[in-house]
Amino acid sequence: MLQASATELLDQLKEIIRNCKDEDFSRSLAVLSDSTFGQHVRHTLEFFICLFDAKNAGVINYDNRKHDKFIETDPVLAVSVIESIQEFLSTQKTDFPVSFEANYTLKEGELQKMPSSFSRELAYNIEHAIHHMALLKVAVNQSLDYIELPENFGVATSTVRYQAGSNA
Repeated sequence: MLQASATELLDQLKEIIRNCKDEDFSRSLAVLSDSTFGQHVRHTLEFFICLFDAKNAGVINYDNRKHDKFIETDPVLAVSVIESIQEFLSTQKTDFPVSFEANYTLKEGELQKMPSSFSRELAYNIEHAIHHMALLKVAVNQSLDYIELPENFGVATSTVRYQAGSNA
């Protein structure tokens, strides 16, 4: 079930946020091209927030994220946002249609629109989260090595299955 997969990923993210020192959460890191641990967390969470908002709006547009500075600088707030997302996921048992829109050009007003669904966008959010968690894994390994990473943090489930099969 997609909701369970997303919840497990968010649990891993929550764990490393809780283990990150407050000053490191918002410190620019060279290994992240001078972005911060918190910015990657915020970016990841805002995609889930867009999906949450699509429940009422019927439209999902990841370009319209809020870029909330509080989420990227306050680890306690980031954990609270994760818990809110997890609560939403635990209650959302059915799929529903959404209209996906995005601008893939540098020109304003060039929206591409296409039909999608909650489940399709949740699958995308899972893949997107894994991608950013892989970047955070690099940051932890290079600059924040006091943080213990959960097993398979930032690794796609298909890769975990492949590695398990090739090691058998």
